[in-house]
Amino acid sequence: MALRPSANSETSTPSATTEVCAILAIDPADLLYRACSICERSLPDDPSSLCKHCDRNSFNPGPSGSKRLFRLLMSIATDKKVFTVICFDRVARIMFGTSADEFFDFSKLHPFAAVAAARMLEGELFRMTLSKPRSGNAQHLRVTSLVPMRSGYQPVIEGLRELYRVRAA
Repeated sequence: MALRPSANSETSTPSATTEVCAILAIDPADLLYRACSICERSLPDDPSSLCKHCDRNSFNPGPSGSKRLFRLLMSIATDKKVFTVICFDRVARIMFGTSADEFFDFSKLHPFAAVAAARMLEGELFRMTLSKPRSGNAQHLRVTSLVPMRSGYQPVIEGLRELYRVRAA
């Protein structure tokens, strides 16, 4: 797929395009990652590990904490091509309707929530803006914005609460 400029975005660059895409699959194994709560750099999964950049910073009086962020690896299809993209926290929150930390807590109580979430999103249509990664090392296009195409779309967390019969907090 050749990337075409987005017609409805004032800040679009020649490396971004907006397409109607269907989600074919989401890798449920690594939906989340730990990040520094200050600079959002990724951290190892070890809960005791701290950010090497922020803990040395003289402007940061205490140790930096961590939070979880979404990072979804998805197979999507346009009308012309099937390919793999990556969707980070800001956009993934639209699909999930919750923060990655809240989804992590929900998943601790319901171990198959990630697999169920991936299945719920299979076949959903979205208008996605895709862009080339800024890093030369990255291999997948990025989803930079997303709009559900189905009028009755509900975020994943709502579907999971119905599935597991859990009331919203």
